[in-house]
Amino acid sequence: MLKFLKSLMSPGAGTHVTLAESEVISWLAERETSARATLNVEVEEPMRAIRNAAASLQLTVNTLQGADQDPATHPRIKSIAKNSLPLFLRSMNYSLAKELPDDPEEFYEAAVECVKGCLNAVRGQGRYLMVAFPEEMKDIKAGIDAIGREINVMTKAIGRFKEESSRIAAARSASGALSDARQDRERSFAKEERIKERIAGNTGRLDAIAADIARLSADESLLALDAGRARCAGLVKERDDLLRHYASLTMTASHVFRKAEKIAIRRQLAKEVRILKAAMDLLSHHEVATAESIAKALDAACPAVQKMIGNGDIILKNKDERAVFSDTAAFSGEVSGLCTQYSGVANRCREEEESLQSHPVQLQLRSLEREKEQLETMHAREEQEHRDLLVARKELEDAIPLLQEELAKKLGEMRGETVQLQANEPVRG
Repeated sequence: MLKFLKSLMSPGAGTHVTLAESEVISWLAERETSARATLNVEVEEPMRAIRNAAASLQLTVNTLQGADQDPATHPRIKSIAKNSLPLFLRSMNYSLAKELPDDPEEFYEAAVECVKGCLNAVRGQGRYLMVAFPEEMKDIKAGIDAIGREINVMTKAIGRFKEESSRIAAARSASGALSDARQDRERSFAKEERIKERIAGNTGRLDAIAADIARLSADESLLALDAGRARCAGLVKERDDLLRHYASLTMTASHVFRKAEKIAIRRQLAKEVRILKAAMDLLSHHEVATAESIAKALDAACPAVQKMIGNGDIILKNKDERAVFSDTAAFSGEVSGLCTQYSGVANRCREEEESLQSHPVQLQLRSLEREKEQLETMHAREEQEHRDLLVARKELEDAIPLLQEELAKKLGEMRGETVQLQANEPVRG
């Protein structure tokens, strides 16, 4: 029986065999079954012998438990034996009571632990019993040796089985890696088709958008917008000029107001501080104030500043400051007028821009441009994904022959013959 099983696992050296990759897993399963069957056959007799030897050893231990010491034994030896015997028996019984499973590998581990425990007992408390119970201890050592010899027989069989199991596991791993690589390659073709479909769809839509943009750009109604754009450009320039003039005047006034605020704070003039701060906040705001609010703020703040100028608390540094505060009523009127002009021009400019933006053709063009931008981003991403896919597939295609070669080598070493693997996947360009 044993020779027959080994013949299944070891075909003749120097032969060649072709094996489909799809058959590898089942062949390995058969190989594993044969290896386990071989192990079971090889360890059947040692396992039976170990069980018998352990049972015989237990009987010897039981005999020792009721044995009488030689009356001629030295009293000191008797005393030592009396103290050591219970500990020795407890240790031996504990080791021999270990269950010996039916599975060969589990049986082997349990048997080794049993022998280790027995040897520790003999080398421990047992050494004090050698003189008091020489025959019994000799039989116990012989019983342990009998188990040990059978364990040695099992060790060789278990070692061969583990080596074979390791080779089978390595071949399974190599087979799994090759199968995964082939499946990943196949999935990449399906994924590529989906990417190509999306790229084609994006390209078609981008072409349609380009045609629509060209058609709408030639629409005659857009020509009528040129006059509106010119008016809008003129209004934007006028608005910006007014804003620059307003900013120049208010910046000059704010600089002097800031000086006046510091003086008012130092003199604890709360009312003046509040008035000056309100004027500066209005003048420095990012939006142009209304004519009414700016006139009110300046009419309140300018008298306080003029008083400080008249007292010599504030010295005007340049002609712009002197121009402003030489006639604050004129300054207030000029700034208020700028606010009114700016408001009117800004409103007309906004209306003109809204009119241009709301033109139906312009709305369509902007919508198309937005869609075009989104599609171009998606298109670039799809193309990059396609390039990455091709790179990954090339890596798989380079790896597959190596994985196949590695698996064939492992299988060949196990079979004792040259193995040629036949691929399962369809041939693709």
